[in-house]
Amino acid sequence: MKNDTILLDHGSGGLASGELIRDIFLSRLGNPVLGQLEDSAIIETDRGRLAFSTDSYVVDPLFFPGGDIGLLAVHGTINDLAMRGARPLCLSLAMILEEGLPLDDLQRIVASIDNACRESGVPVVTGDTKVVQKGKGDKVFINTSGIGLVDEGLDISARMARPGDAVILSGSMGDHGITILGQRAGISLFGNLRSDTRALHRLVQKLLATVPGGAVHTLRDPTRGGVATSLNEIAAAAGVAIELDEDCIPVTPQVAAACEILGMDPLYLANEGKCLAVVDGTHGAAALAAMHGMPEGRDARIIGRVTESPPGQVVLHTAAGGARIVRSLTGEPLPRIC
Repeated sequence: MKNDTILLDHGSGGLASGELIRDIFLSRLGNPVLGQLEDSAIIETDRGRLAFSTDSYVVDPLFFPGGDIGLLAVHGTINDLAMRGARPLCLSLAMILEEGLPLDDLQRIVASIDNACRESGVPVVTGDTKVVQKGKGDKVFINTSGIGLVDEGLDISARMARPGDAVILSGSMGDHGITILGQRAGISLFGNLRSDTRALHRLVQKLLATVPGGAVHTLRDPTRGGVATSLNEIAAAAGVAIELDEDCIPVTPQVAAACEILGMDPLYLANEGKCLAVVDGTHGAAALAAMHGMPEGRDARIIGRVTESPPGQVVLHTAAGGARIVRSLTGEPLPRIC
C-alpha cells in the first residue's frame, strides 16, 4: 500500500478500498470463497447452498429524506444476499451506541428496523449491543449479517458476464448520494429528492422466475463507488469489456441538476435500492419486462452491453457522439454514505 495510515479513501468502495482489501485482508485471510469478493459468500453444505453476508453502517446523518441508518442496515444486507440470487432467511443485528445518544433516536431507529423486517419478510434472529464512551463513537454504528438459500445450479457472479450480454440498471442513479449530500449540507436545493433505499430480493426472484435458468449471469447493487465502480469490478472479474450508452442511463432531473452544480458525475454516486443485472442478450427484453412489472424496477433500462475487448475496460458512448473510458472511483467525494 502507498500510505502507512488509513485514509477516508480506503472506505470509498473504489480503487483504494480494493487495494486495502487485497494487501491487508486477502493477503492474510484469503481463501477460495473470500477471494471471490462477491456481495455474499455461497457455502455448499450437505443440506443445500447457503448465502452469507455481512455489512456495517456508519451513515451521517442518521436520519434523511426517505430513510435512516436502520432501514439501510436491513435493506443493505438483504440486497447483498439477493445479488447472488439468494432468498434471504434471517438477519443478525449488532449496534454500537455512543454514550449520550437520545433514547428517542434509538427507538426511532429500532422502529424503522422493525418496519423494514416486516415489509421484507426477513426477521432479526440474533443480536448484540455495546455502548462506548462519549467521544469514542458517533451516535450509532450498526452491523447486520444475513443468511439466505440459493437454488441448486444457480451461479450468479461477476465472473459470469459474457460477450453479448445486456446490461440493465433497475432505476435512476445517484438518488441516495445526492440526498445525503443535501441533508448533510442543510440545503434543500434538490427539491423532493429522497433516498432510494429498499429491499430488492423480490425483484430478483421475479427476474429469476421469468428469465430462463442460467440467463441471469451477474447481479450487483451499485452502492459505494456507484455504477462506474461496479461495472469495472464486473469487467475485471469476467475478463470482458462493457459499453454504456449515456442516452439510456436513467438520471432524475434533480440529480442531474445537482451534479452539474456540484461538478459530480452520477456514475460514481452511491445507490441503495438499485441493481445492475447482466443478462444473456437474447433474454434482455424479457428481463426488462419482468423488472418493469415490479415497483422496484419500473424505471429499469438497458444501459449497455458486454463485449469481448479490451478486457477489463468500461467505455461510455456519450450523448454528444464521443466516447470516454469510465474507471473505478478514486478519492472519496462523500464519506460515510451508508
